[in-house]
Amino acid sequence: QVQLVESGGGLVQAGGSLRLSCTYSGRTFSAYIMGWFRQAPGKAREFVASINWSGGAKRYADSVKGRFTISRDNAKNTVYLQLNSLKPEDTAVYYCAAAPLPVLTTSNANYWGQGAQVTVSS
Repeated sequence: QVQLVESGGGLVQAGGSLRLSCTYSGRTFSAYIMGWFRQAPGKAREFVASINWSGGAKRYADSVKGRFTISRDNAKNTVYLQLNSLKPEDTAVYYCAAAPLPVLTTSNANYWGQGAQVTVSS
């Protein structure tokens, strides 16, 4: 059974930092793109960042470039999202996801985590 489990969410003040973790199990993800999406109340789920197996290919949404960093540790079966310089508009539920190569989108992701709440206060 494939599982993606997020952790590390919480409440932080604007300008602060958090690190989200996504631990995966149940299959090998070497042929998958993994990454993060987020969904704020009343809004559609949106792409945040993605990373390939080697970590050599990363992609970010324009809204988080320069503030968020995605990385992975394959030995620990974990993908990370470092969130720096957080803004109130970053408040959302953050979801870990995986899709077959070559790209990760909301429509082709076939594995999802349960979500982690990130709340940024002003």
